[in-house]
Amino acid sequence: MGMTTQVPASAPADGGRRSGAGAEKFPLAALLALATAVFITSLTETLPAGVLPAMSSSLEVSESAMGQSVTIYAVGTFLTAIPLAAATAKWSRKRLLLTSMVVFVVANTVTAVSPDYTLTLVARFVAGVAAGLAWATLSGYARRMVAVHLQGKAMAIAMAGIPVALSLGVPAGTFVGRVLGWGAAFLAMSVLAVIVIVWIIATVPDYPGQQERRSPILRALSVPGVRPVLFVTLVFVLAHTILYAYVATFLADLGMGGSTDVVLLVFGVASLVSIWFVGAQVHRRLRAMMVACTLLVAVAAAALATLSEVTALVYVAAALWGLGWGGVPTLLQTAVGDAGGDQADAAQVMLVTLWNVAMAGGGVVGGVLLDLLGPSSLPWSILLLMAPVLAVVMAARGHGFPATRRT
Repeated sequence: MGMTTQVPASAPADGGRRSGAGAEKFPLAALLALATAVFITSLTETLPAGVLPAMSSSLEVSESAMGQSVTIYAVGTFLTAIPLAAATAKWSRKRLLLTSMVVFVVANTVTAVSPDYTLTLVARFVAGVAAGLAWATLSGYARRMVAVHLQGKAMAIAMAGIPVALSLGVPAGTFVGRVLGWGAAFLAMSVLAVIVIVWIIATVPDYPGQQERRSPILRALSVPGVRPVLFVTLVFVLAHTILYAYVATFLADLGMGGSTDVVLLVFGVASLVSIWFVGAQVHRRLRAMMVACTLLVAVAAAALATLSEVTALVYVAAALWGLGWGGVPTLLQTAVGDAGGDQADAAQVMLVTLWNVAMAGGGVVGGVLLDLLGPSSLPWSILLLMAPVLAVVMAARGHGFPATRRT
């Protein structure tokens, strides 16, 4: 699951007022359209992980080179999200969202039919740009549709596209790629984006753009607790991406290439469980759960590094990995928001930017490890990187990951 820069939209277009039917009718169809748009952005980013060997064979490049299709998507997002958010701040929100979906249609279609590695990377970069464009509006769109007391529920529905993409989308895409070819999986994404465009036109209300809310980004670094959370974000996401981007290659090396979709399904379902549990407990046990998630991922990596010859244990490790990883985005966003205080918006921008930097770095580092040391080195790298993550979480007891949240 990737993360993209969000421009705060704290107040609805009408200043928080709702009247008439709009005050009583919950916009479920519109929110589900947003959730599907979120699903598209998330799945487009991670889909290559499940079909990497087939893509590399078809385009006649190494699997480590093909892994850069994940890297270049993240690069497109973190290089352009903030500038695009500023450039399109005055656009109507519906126009912005529809434009991003159109770009996804084009980028995924080109990826599906591309016979050339360079062209594929260009299309993936453009898809990353579309993600940045989408997230310039998605973060505030759901909240603007409803009254204040329903904003949490609306956001939860809209953001459900992320865990669904992780738990069901990637395994389904991997299965389609295995049966019909990897190009069919990307074409299916284009078809889904076309459906969402029609869905948005029919059900999603429009809102005017907003002036960009400028926040002193660098000032947030001086706030106690922000730097430890940002460090943990960078290293944790880097570690996760090193293996996730090349999970199909790793499994093929174990003789489990035909089971990639099932392994990813186990990982995804476990991630959903983690997301649910963390969502229910984050306000009371943020520090304890951050420690637990770090340890779960470390144990999973150790199992994959030392016990992967036992097929059943690979599935157990995938489940532990999902349980550890699924709630991490919620924990880190909550931690940086708490630590940031008055500078929370700036801290969030830094977090999501570093998240995409880490994803890009994970694709590069994983590719280098794959070429130099082979697939078996990937879980060892996670185990190594979890050590400083755990050390910083434990040390940031006063600020960053306190035992008791100050709300």
